[in-house]
Amino acid sequence: MTPQTVLATGALVLALVAGGSVDGASWRTGDGPAPVDTAAPRAVSAKALRSVDTVELRAESIVLSDEDGDRVATLSMRDAGPTVRVLDRLLGTPARSRTAVGDAGRCTPAATTSTWGGALRVSALAVPARAGNAVEVRLLRPVVRSRTGTSVQLTGPDGVRVGDDVRDRLDDAAAAERKSLGSDDSTAWQLLLERGWQSDPADDEQNGVSALTVDTDVVVIGSPMPVRAAAGC
Repeated sequence: MTPQTVLATGALVLALVAGGSVDGASWRTGDGPAPVDTAAPRAVSAKALRSVDTVELRAESIVLSDEDGDRVATLSMRDAGPTVRVLDRLLGTPARSRTAVGDAGRCTPAATTSTWGGALRVSALAVPARAGNAVEVRLLRPVVRSRTGTSVQLTGPDGVRVGDDVRDRLDDAAAAERKSLGSDDSTAWQLLLERGWQSDPADDEQNGVSALTVDTDVVVIGSPMPVRAAAGC
């Protein structure tokens, strides 16, 4: 792999990590996850949060579970305020930044971005995206520290984590659920892990939670992160 290819692949990954609003129509495709309850979430006690061992990013929600795999709370990605506040209580004070429309690229929306330990990034959008999400989430590392100093695992659907080799999943995925981001002398992929959010059936876009790879190793997991998105924002 040449230095130029490394830089080009890195630029593609960074663009997708930065996120951007999904400008889809009011359709949804595929067998996505069950609809997330958009009612006001139940309060999560401090005791319950101390039991959290895993943060799992699903297509339209963030699921907090204990070490036995029992669900502690489900955070909706359609409501930014309560979701970020619970994560603050779980993980402590994040690094925060604010961006205006286009600050990090032409398609970047205005948002307040919270990053915990360089591992979990949540952008609370100033205006919810047309797809319905009020936040954009990126997993950048497999583990983050909690407020109390314990390790919290970060996963996507089916336990996929940053650093995993997903070669078998790529081989088994339908053509519509993956997209090559590489070039002649490099391999990089975007792979849909779970469908969700809105997509326009008039094009090939498949929206939901996706993994980005360098070669076949996962470097980022994010939602919404549509595969084969049409040109435009």
